[in-house]
Amino acid sequence: MAGNNTATELEQKIHARTACIGVVGLGYVGLPLLRAFFQAGFPVIGFDVDVEKIDLLRRGESYLKHLGDDFLADVASSDRFRATTDAAQLGDADVIILCVPTPLGQHGEPDMTYIVSSCEIVAKILRKGQLITLESTTYPGTTRGDMLPILEQTGLKAGSDFFLAYSPEREDPGRRDHSTQTIPKLVGGVDHVSGELATLCYGAAIAEVVPVESAEIAEAAKLLENIYRCVNIALVNELKPVLADMNIDIWKVVEAAKTKPFGFQAFYPGPGLGGHCIPIDPFYLTWKAREFGHHTRFIELAGEVNNSMPTYVVRRTMEGLNDRGVALRGSKVLVIGLAYKPDVDDVRETPAAEIIKLLFEHGAEVSYHDPHVPLFAGMRKYADYHMESVALEAETVKQADCVVIITNHAKIDWRLISEHAQVVIDSRNALADFRPIAGHYVQA
Repeated sequence: MAGNNTATELEQKIHARTACIGVVGLGYVGLPLLRAFFQAGFPVIGFDVDVEKIDLLRRGESYLKHLGDDFLADVASSDRFRATTDAAQLGDADVIILCVPTPLGQHGEPDMTYIVSSCEIVAKILRKGQLITLESTTYPGTTRGDMLPILEQTGLKAGSDFFLAYSPEREDPGRRDHSTQTIPKLVGGVDHVSGELATLCYGAAIAEVVPVESAEIAEAAKLLENIYRCVNIALVNELKPVLADMNIDIWKVVEAAKTKPFGFQAFYPGPGLGGHCIPIDPFYLTWKAREFGHHTRFIELAGEVNNSMPTYVVRRTMEGLNDRGVALRGSKVLVIGLAYKPDVDDVRETPAAEIIKLLFEHGAEVSYHDPHVPLFAGMRKYADYHMESVALEAETVKQADCVVIITNHAKIDWRLISEHAQVVIDSRNALADFRPIAGHYVQA
């Protein structure tokens, strides 16, 4: 930091834990990050436009149930914590971290609305000595090409007056073996000084920080992580119907293959992709690649395979009912699990929503049970649906013509389902330990 007094002052504040950390966007990424910096001894400001979230935070209540009821108890009672909907208060922050959504638009194009609007908010309060970092997954070049011009319109210059870096989030809601503090953190600046300061700042709250040469490398690395998973999940999803027609259990095949100690990593099939990362992030690179004259066929094919899985699950449901002489139209279907993955309340991009929609369109009477998601309403692409989770009881299962398993939550009584369901369509191998099944069993 030699020769840069502004950088040196911020460096000293970070070392002393007096630098105020502001987090913009208090969702699945921002809220755990805010708590990590708080636990590291920093004063923190949480900003969100959602008034209800801010009210809950001030009361010490978490709206993300997988984090636990006491997740914010120590934070809310501290004078080092402030939650606000007033963007002007971010002017008090020495470090501002943007954790905002990056969805896809109607035609599969990146929707940069949240990044641009939050950057414009920061520009209004930007002052000398602040470090700005972006955590949202996006295409390479966003930090330098989209954020930097907005911030430098203030007349301040990155690398000397203020500092700008990218550090991709790596949250995995519901995971128990890692937390925000223990997941290695990639950091890349738009210049050397920005990268050094961001590395220092994250290193004060995160156990391992991995500096890379540029913001672009960090942006591309995050996309590679998610594309890797997307493509490999597509591979086993493509194999699933092929092996099913051969009367071969895909789950047993994966278990057999993963006994090889090298050259293979197990990925498992499912009803489609969910969450904010894997169904969306690969297409940020696909879109950007076209600007450079490239067509990312591998990524797009993986997307086609994974997006086809809800239709496959519904087809297997029809086949399972037909085997019992029952039509899908007019049948009672109980869907088990609405969240996109086990043991969380996260329904972002969940394949269960598309499956429920398709079942309704085929004339079925659909209900669902999810111990973590009491209400199915207000989702972006499914705004017309309003359903409440039904209790999972023996009579409820018996009355259903078919039970379709989408999410294998640990809280669900799988033995009850195995003993009372007439037809089971299992997209998660959830009943592997509860066979034989009393009714007709179909893998999907």
